Amino acid sequence: MSQVASSETSRDYDVVVIGAGPVGENVADRTRAAGLSTVIVESELIGGECSYWACEPSKALLRPVLARADARRVPGLAKAAAGPLDVAAVLAHRDEMTFHWDDGNQVKWLESVSVDLVRGHARLDGPQRVSVTTPQGDTVLLSARHAVALCTGTTTALPDLPGLDTTRHWTSREATGADHVPGRLAVVGGGVVAAEMATAWQALGSQVTLLVRGDGLLHRMEPFAGELVTEGLREAGADVRLGVTVTAVKRHGGDDGEVAITLDDGSDLVADEILFATGRIPNTSDVGLHSVGLTPGDWLTVDDSCQVTAVSDGWLYAVGDVNRRALLTHQGKYQARIAGAAIVARAKGGQVHTDRWGPHTATADAAAVPQVVFVDPEVASVGLTTHEAQQSGRRIDVVDYDLARVSGAHQYAQGYQGRARILIDADQRTVAGATFVGPGVGELLYSATVAIVSEVPLERLWHAVPAFPTISEVWLRFLETHRG
Repeated sequence: MSQVASSETSRDYDVVVIGAGPVGENVADRTRAAGLSTVIVESELIGGECSYWACEPSKALLRPVLARADARRVPGLAKAAAGPLDVAAVLAHRDEMTFHWDDGNQVKWLESVSVDLVRGHARLDGPQRVSVTTPQGDTVLLSARHAVALCTGTTTALPDLPGLDTTRHWTSREATGADHVPGRLAVVGGGVVAAEMATAWQALGSQVTLLVRGDGLLHRMEPFAGELVTEGLREAGADVRLGVTVTAVKRHGGDDGEVAITLDDGSDLVADEILFATGRIPNTSDVGLHSVGLTPGDWLTVDDSCQVTAVSDGWLYAVGDVNRRALLTHQGKYQARIAGAAIVARAKGGQVHTDRWGPHTATADAAAVPQVVFVDPEVASVGLTTHEAQQSGRRIDVVDYDLARVSGAHQYAQGYQGRARILIDADQRTVAGATFVGPGVGELLYSATVAIVSEVPLERLWHAVPAFPTISEVWLRFLETHRG
């Protein structure tokens, strides 16, 4: 592997990958391992959003919070866990998990798999061509014999608010990378980022006010998930306000002054920092889409091998969040494995398998998308929600169970509170969806994912015996409840 020097103005490769986050890294790894010469282009840190500003730092902040919450429910530990978190230690751990925002180890990994690296801003420059503006202001032209893979992810979607453009504010990056605990933090949004960051900073010492435009948190999940998370945040001391919209913001006294927030109900709120967790937009506004007939700023529509459908000759791929199929790191990496295999097969003149379970066909990013929300109580879901099942027209049996009635839950925590639901396809007699809310439920998710993806018949699930006493015993209780 080599870092392409600015003086090398033009180079040819089999594959050019734009974006060196986990998705781009996985595409490059697959194509290079199959013998295709591959270069990856990145304008920021190798490792991408997940490694430095999203998954890794956010979970580093949340892990001590959730561990303390669990310990407080365990006899013999509750008193020891009653005190405040060591904020300096938590932030130091976060810094270690991000390698102090240094990508040296990731560069070494690229070297180990013989993928070339160009640092700079990449733009498509017509079919199978990429122009890179380096940090030094030079231009490097890259040509792709077989494929270009756009793995540029997303960026924060900000609302059109009076005063926002002149007000220093937090996005998810500042929320995960902050070096101080704000006394008062306003969080705008009701999705995963909003819920997780509200959980983290309230526990770290902020007085959090969560401003949710809709009537509940986590609106893409089962309603009971958002209800239980709202209760948990309020019990932790956060002020959760539902059905409110921010209409204006202004920071008084310079960048370090207070933020005045105006709400649509006529009330005002003052905070030290304001975090906007109001959705994501594709990072495609300045990647040269116009040069291949596409609209800058658009999501990119792809087929099941992640080929962009609107570009002829099949050379352009869009992998990960940028194609909007499933905005999750693990799903993007899954797509990367599919796309990498498809690129290799097409480059070598082999057969591209587009059947349902073929190695070149992405299906899990639509049929069974697992997700954990690291809040208190924890939320884990995969497959359809009840609303989605109803919209699909399938005949669905809804099976609910109180997790507090599972023996393993009593071992996990005193006064355990949680709820679980599975959806059963009444015709196929298989699991179509699952949602779990409660301490420690994230570890239930893979079993649910396997059941859905493998379409395991209920009759077979009876023979998958859960260990006693664990929370996974809920699977037996589901089957018993459904059988009646």
